[in-house]
Amino acid sequence: MGAIISGTGHYVPEKILTNKELEQLVDTSDEWITTRTGIRERRIAGKGEATSHLAIQAANRALESAGVSPEELDCIIVATVTPDMAFPSVACIVQEQIGARNAAAFDIEAACTGFIYGITIANQFIQNDFYSKVLVIGADTLSKITDYSDRNTCILFGDGAGAVIVEKSEENRGILSAKLGADGSGGKLLHQPGGGSLNPASVFTIENSMHYIKMEGNEVFKFATRKMSSSALEVIEKANLTVEDIDFIIPHQANIRIIEAASKRLNISKDKIFTNLDKYGNMSAASIPVALDEAVRNSHIKKGDNIIIVGFGGGLTWGAAAIRW
Repeated sequence: MGAIISGTGHYVPEKILTNKELEQLVDTSDEWITTRTGIRERRIAGKGEATSHLAIQAANRALESAGVSPEELDCIIVATVTPDMAFPSVACIVQEQIGARNAAAFDIEAACTGFIYGITIANQFIQNDFYSKVLVIGADTLSKITDYSDRNTCILFGDGAGAVIVEKSEENRGILSAKLGADGSGGKLLHQPGGGSLNPASVFTIENSMHYIKMEGNEVFKFATRKMSSSALEVIEKANLTVEDIDFIIPHQANIRIIEAASKRLNISKDKIFTNLDKYGNMSAASIPVALDEAVRNSHIKKGDNIIIVGFGGGLTWGAAAIRW
């Protein structure tokens, strides 16, 4: 019994923030951002538009794609670092709004790797015959925690949501292997210090900009280039495949230089690597499922293709999965 991805969907806000507009906010330029990151624009959630709003839209599109009704869902997993509030979970808000009254619902937090963690959990539920249909969503509104006076971070992040339906199947395809990892010693390289139980919201945390993303860019870059390629190779080997067997790679969309470095380490053609970060920037847990949905809908991925999804994120975390489409 296997677990296949039977449907995909995504949603991004209408508002576009271009590099030219960022030139008016911080000391940067369109050329500097594009050459160093590959990002040209990103989507920004509007006032009152929360993570759940994006997640609901993506969920409905994935359900439609799979031909699954909300009532058929057994479980909803949402990967996010920007929930609407501490509780209830985004997953519970989605459950109520889409009418999935028979589904369990919970959030997970593994930053940009969250979607891979989510589908790995869904795969285990199905492999253990615990659930038959699971909705996995990666959704984030990073604009809500981005400091637009910090030129090192504000150029990178955008908002969006991507979703998939993972369901039981007897077909010879689906999730072949997965690898998850974490190194908590690197947690402070990419974190949001304020707003939790350690530093609850206060005048002090607000005045010291503690509710924004803080990142040591050079260290995260080195970590990412190393883990992207090594974790991809692990799941390829675990699935009894070779690099030559891989038809397509969907990497986390953080920085074009990280993706190119991983491509060289894997010795795989750039034509086999899907990127859309020029349009969206880094959407954290949403990056991979949004890219996956676009790749599917644009016919880059065909039935029977062997694909790899791979990512890294705050925590520090990393992960990869091999999937036969």
